[in-house]
Amino acid sequence: MKFSPFWVFSWLAGGLVLLFIGLPLANTLLSTPLENLAATLSDAEVGRSMLYTFGGAGLATLLAVVGGVPLAYLLARTEFPGKRVVEAVVDLPVVIPHTAAGVALLLVFGRQGMLGKLVQPLGIHFTDDLNGIVVAMMFVSIPYLVNASRESFRMVDAEMERVAMIDGASPWQAFWLVTLPQAWRGVLGGMLMMWARGISEFGAVVILAYHPKVVPVLVFERFQGYGLDSAQPVAVILIIVVLVVFSLLRTVLLRPEKP
Repeated sequence: MKFSPFWVFSWLAGGLVLLFIGLPLANTLLSTPLENLAATLSDAEVGRSMLYTFGGAGLATLLAVVGGVPLAYLLARTEFPGKRVVEAVVDLPVVIPHTAAGVALLLVFGRQGMLGKLVQPLGIHFTDDLNGIVVAMMFVSIPYLVNASRESFRMVDAEMERVAMIDGASPWQAFWLVTLPQAWRGVLGGMLMMWARGISEFGAVVILAYHPKVVPVLVFERFQGYGLDSAQPVAVILIIVVLVVFSLLRTVLLRPEKP
């Protein structure tokens, strides 16, 4: 243990950050009566909301993998004109206010939107539909998947891919058999962060879809309509589920490999 002024300051400053994060969460969990939690768990509306929240975020993540992982690989391995612009575009959903993102998505996917009008004859809708929830979640959270995957691919030595291709492997085989097995933890971590960001989304979801209600929308609606006592148990259940899932994923799937 080091006790130089620098390390003492680092421990104190780090402890304040952890306290800042942990105190509100711990207080919320400990101040909620168990009988309120039990009643909320048996609430059918809460159950449906949880299903739409976790299922919608999971579906958004799986759909994003199809295009997001190849894009991350291109950004990690190639140089091309406008690459910095592409990287900036990928990061835009992080910095755009999510209510503004919801308006932008509504103009494209809404009933009178550019794409919304085209797919309505096919029976596909985005407003008041799970499709809208998935689109909103995917828009605001896909940067986490792309950026984490890109950095993971960059850490894999490109020379190993070239050697594999010299030995007869196709670029597709080199990716699947050489690069991805070494980068999968970063990709999985990006998927986990995207999923987590998706389940917490409120602004874009409430403007584009609103119904069926995801948990953040339900918490806000109950707080507005019935006050803190009604919203708190729903928020606590969401916090507990996320803590359990994150703990399992980080300790089982994302634990460091033994040397």
